[in-house]
Amino acid sequence: MKKVSLLVSVFIMSFASMVLAEESAFDSFLTKFDYETRADMKIYSKKLITLLVEKKAVLVDIRFPEETKVWKMGFGLYIPLNELPKRLAELPKDKIIFSACPHKDRSSIAMTYLRTKGYKAKYLTDGLIGLAENLRGDNAKEFLEDVENYSKSPSKPL
Repeated sequence: MKKVSLLVSVFIMSFASMVLAEESAFDSFLTKFDYETRADMKIYSKKLITLLVEKKAVLVDIRFPEETKVWKMGFGLYIPLNELPKRLAELPKDKIIFSACPHKDRSSIAMTYLRTKGYKAKYLTDGLIGLAENLRGDNAKEFLEDVENYSKSPSKPL
């Protein structure tokens, strides 16, 4: 019985220390939050497009499965927000992770979570709707031309 009690105590202490570490990471994020952090955590879709072309970034669509069944971006990763904790290993640590949803409510939650896990993360300020707007019609044509020009001369920014 003493062994079981000891094992249960060790498990509870381990779990408690993990919870405290999580709170500590978020506490640290909040304590250090300032105008610079606020500016650094956002990106507009046109700048994101440039970073994606340069392979410096990864877009993570964090919408619900029902949403992606009816409309997919066709690039980036798809990890629903509620699956993010168990799928962190799919995200590269050497690139900027951009979380995106139609607007920005869930993507800002994902960005905060990823930052507390040590990722350089931002959220898309104009959301997937803004990104889609920048990748349709004449804008899509211009984007493809920029990608082709970038491919020919990668030293020139988009």
